[in-house]
Amino acid sequence: MSIFANQRGSRSWTTGEELPVSNGVPIPPKKKWSNAMPLFIALVVIAEIIFLGRLDVAKNVAMVDSWADLFYRSPPSRALIGGADDFNSRPLDGDRISELGICEEWLEKEDAVTYARDFEKEPILVSGSDEGRKSCAVGCEFETNSSKDPDAAFGLNHQGGMPSIIRSMESSQYYGENNIAQARRWDKIFHFLVRTSLMWAHEPSKDLQSENQCSSLLSGYSIVMTTSLSSDVPVGYFSWAEYDIMAPVTAKSESALAAAFISNCGARNFRLEALEALEKLNVTIHSYGACHRNRDGSRVDKVKTLKRYKFSLAFENSNEEDYVTEKYFQSLVAGTVPVVVGAPNIQEFAPSPGSVLHIRELSDVESVANSMKYIAANPVAFNNSLRWKYEGPTDSFKALLDMAAVHSSCRLCIHLATGIHEREEEGPAFKKRPCKCTRGSDTVYHLYVRERGRFNLESIFLRSSNLTVEALESAVLSKFSSLKHEPIWKQERPESIRGGDELKLYKIYPVGLTQRQALHTFKFKGDSDLRTHVEDNPCAKFEVIFV
Repeated sequence: MSIFANQRGSRSWTTGEELPVSNGVPIPPKKKWSNAMPLFIALVVIAEIIFLGRLDVAKNVAMVDSWADLFYRSPPSRALIGGADDFNSRPLDGDRISELGICEEWLEKEDAVTYARDFEKEPILVSGSDEGRKSCAVGCEFETNSSKDPDAAFGLNHQGGMPSIIRSMESSQYYGENNIAQARRWDKIFHFLVRTSLMWAHEPSKDLQSENQCSSLLSGYSIVMTTSLSSDVPVGYFSWAEYDIMAPVTAKSESALAAAFISNCGARNFRLEALEALEKLNVTIHSYGACHRNRDGSRVDKVKTLKRYKFSLAFENSNEEDYVTEKYFQSLVAGTVPVVVGAPNIQEFAPSPGSVLHIRELSDVESVANSMKYIAANPVAFNNSLRWKYEGPTDSFKALLDMAAVHSSCRLCIHLATGIHEREEEGPAFKKRPCKCTRGSDTVYHLYVRERGRFNLESIFLRSSNLTVEALESAVLSKFSSLKHEPIWKQERPESIRGGDELKLYKIYPVGLTQRQALHTFKFKGDSDLRTHVEDNPCAKFEVIFV
């Protein structure tokens, strides 16, 4: 875009709230008496001074300036407003856009959209689960039998291309369909078999029948809900509401170093071998489960029991990324140091550095045993392992557990509603939006942002002269602070770690990323990366995590 500045000549004006548009006709140069203009202005000034001689000097100057301005005012500049390349750019008269702030007002109006579906009047409907209506940022209902067509359904064998959902908190090592790659692979298998069957079929009716049969039997899951943070909608074992994570540490009264509750003696990892190896290294363990039992655990409260020990053996039944169950979180509640066999990325679930001991493989047992003995014998080392209980956990741990402040069923509805809006935006009938406005050498970009766990988006604006990650973060904080925004986790987090009213931004990322990407892998690679994203994605949408 370019700027049309200091053009003299006629201007065409529109009525109402329409922006003035140039008639596009070049104005031929005219001869003017501009050479005599300075002399004429001087005469006017002298006449004014004589006429206003009795007025005070300040008033004289002000009035003379106003008269001179009437005779010799610079013609208004023009600013181009425009969006994508196919959007018809429109020049906006400088008198009405003397500040870039007017660009923001204009963009807010021009980019406003009324979507075809109002989710409060027509909630997201998911079939296959009788949970009823959910309290959620978007209308959200779950029914087993409904007269309406659902937006998605749990399980397979759905007709008409309806999105299918798998929801499970079990390990994929026991239930292969919970493996995300395998769930996605079903889609490829389905399409391949459909194409193959149609190649060999000769009758159109059989073609359709063949396609429907394959669709029913082999179509994969559109939406995956498992413990993996790479799921479309993760369903972890953790939440502030379920576990009193910040419960105070009590005295450790047991003589044994650790307690264990292991009941599945056929686990598909080395957890029993690890337990036996620890015992051979003189780590005393009270085992309350069915495996290696030396204490009766049939009538004990697990968390209350764990509180008496310095260590807890949080040994999972499989070593799978993000598969972290109540064994681990109950250990944190109890104020013990978890010793983990399980998720290879367990440190991403640690409340602070040094708060977890991890046996990645059997060869680690000896070094972990030595660490347990050292920590147990040194009060300072033990207290350091539990320092997070007194000083609060890391921001990364809070951001992880805060995700569960919004129930997974609600997050599913937000996921579905977001997809419905995105498909509408990609349709040919969707309103073309400018998404940016250029004034002089500067361009204002219109962006949208929402907090994780919420649905509605708020407007923020960035200028090309300051299109940086720092400016983006500042704009987000400024916007939400002006709205007196309360983070969605505020009422669920333990009071001791809720913090004050000031917002703290932890992550910002494009809408649509998985929580693994959002929490651990995504980051703009500098300001140029952000600029590319904003320019390539008109009216770009972002999601933020506050801690």
